[in-house]
Order: sequence, then structure tokens, then C-alpha cells
Amino acid sequence: MSAAEALRAPGASETFDCRIAFADELIKLARADKRIVAVCNDSIGSSNLGAFQKEFPDRLVNVGIAEQNMVGVGAGLANAGMVPFVCAAGPFLTGRATEQIKADCAYSQYPVVLCGMSPGMAYGELGPTHHSVEDFAWMRAIAELTVMAPADPAETRQAVQWAAGAGKPVYMRVARFKIPAVTGAGHRFEPGKISTLREGGDVCIAAVGTMVSRALEAADLLAQEGIAARVLNVSTLKPLDEDTILKAARETGRIVTAEEAVCSGGLGGAVAELVAQRHPVPMRILGVSGFAPTGDTQFLLDHFGLNAAGLVQAARDLLGTGAR
Repeated sequence: MSAAEALRAPGASETFDCRIAFADELIKLARADKRIVAVCNDSIGSSNLGAFQKEFPDRLVNVGIAEQNMVGVGAGLANAGMVPFVCAAGPFLTGRATEQIKADCAYSQYPVVLCGMSPGMAYGELGPTHHSVEDFAWMRAIAELTVMAPADPAETRQAVQWAAGAGKPVYMRVARFKIPAVTGAGHRFEPGKISTLREGGDVCIAAVGTMVSRALEAADLLAQEGIAARVLNVSTLKPLDEDTILKAARETGRIVTAEEAVCSGGLGGAVAELVAQRHPVPMRILGVSGFAPTGDTQFLLDHFGLNAAGLVQAARDLLGTGAR
């Protein structure tokens, strides 16, 4: 069964909080590996670390609301041979501790797993201070740092498994906004590899994280108009799977990107930087522009056209078919 078929299958409307899959997998790994520890910034509840703390009370370090210190503690633990998962709300982890992420983790090449919890606009009603929409751009700019955003709970589990043994610094988004399963039973997360969830030769929709399910919905709608859309799950933004992107550029001639993040510097920027130099094609970059307002997550996504309808219209624009 393809991912698109899975979305239409009985029970496919069920959605999931990826923090649950993240926490469950972290506990399993910690049972087998005593080096695994968690570090947080007074965010045990929002990072879903309550069960971890209960089972491993001496392996969770709560530094309080001190994100720079939190990342430094994580780097120190990694230097001492531990495997720290540093967990905090995305805007505070990346915004307040960028220097420590750059110098203590990436430059030093310590195996710290930086977990941006509740990323994107998951904290919608708390407003612009809590929207984590610049993190892709900020983290992509740091050398030697892997940047990834799993698309559903199964891929989140696999990404956590990989990160625990990667031996290098990683930034990973862990979605709070509930999303459906989009990867099939045989799917395996591979860092730096894009998975093609749907084939198509008319236009390519490259999406990341919470946008992947919406890209599949858009492809279904486009198919009803006789448009075959290829859907790519770009679960790793850095390093980017250049071969798959360039193949899509050559074979479809048009690319739409979608991300719950600012339009500059993230997925759209990464794809544009590549195709502009290697195989230029028309593009539409869908994301957040300016400061996102206050409102629930679904309202905010619709506000910026980060939904199936917005993706369909972007594809039509590239194809010159206009509004329907």
C-alpha cells in the first residue's frame, strides 16, 4: 500500500503526537544503553519526558529556564562519553542557544541530539515568541550539523534510533501538532536520503515534517484534474539528498516546496540553492512570511496557504492552469 493509499484507508483519519513516539523510543534505547541521558529546560511536561524521569531519575538533568547552559551541559556530558538528548521548545533551544549549538556542539563535533520540541506553529495561541519557524534557517547555517524533521511517528522512532548512534551533533524537530501516518511498513529512515512517497511527472511537491501529509492530499486533488504530482518526503534538510532533487527537477520541470517554517533559508532555500546552480526550474516556495500572528495551529497553516488547497494552487500556477 502506498502512503497516499494509506491515508485513504479505514482509520486513516487518525492523527498522532510525535512526542509520544519520541519518548517511547528514547526510553527503550535508554534501557539498553546507560550512556543515554536527557537534558531539559524546565520542560519535562512539554517534552513528554515524565515517564523517562520516573524510570531514570538520575539520568535526567533539568537545568531550569537556562537554554544556553542546557546546551553547554549537554556538550559536557557528550565529552564525558554520554549520549545526551537535549530537549526544549524549538524557538528557545535554537534562538537562545545558537552560539552554544555552533561552538559547543557542531564545532566540537560532540554527539549531542538537539530536540526541537513543538516546532513550527504548534504553540499557536502563544504567539510569535513561541513560533519556531526560523529554526531550519538558523540550524542549516551551522556547519557540520545534521538537520532533520521526521514526517510521522514511525519515522520519528527511526530517527531517534539513528541519532542515538550517529556519533555527531544532530538537530531534530519533534512534532507536537498531530499528523497522520504517511510512511508504510517497509519504510526506513535514512539520514540524507529523500523518500519518494508518490511518483509523478508533471510537478514535484517536496515537503518536510508536518507538510508531508498535506502534500499527499494535494497530490490526490491534482490527480482528479489529470495532473501527476511527485511527492517527496525531505526528512533530512542537511545534508540534502541532491540526487533525488535534481532527478525531480529534470523529470518534472517544476518544484513546489512546503515547510512549517519561514520561506528563506529552510527547505525552499536549500532546494533553490541547488537547482539554481545545477538545473534551474520554476519553483514556488510555500512557508511563513513575516511574523506569524496568534491563533491555533490550523488557522495559522491555512493563513499561510500551508494546506492541500495552497499546494494545489501553487502547482497550478507552475503549470499555467490557473485557478479552478
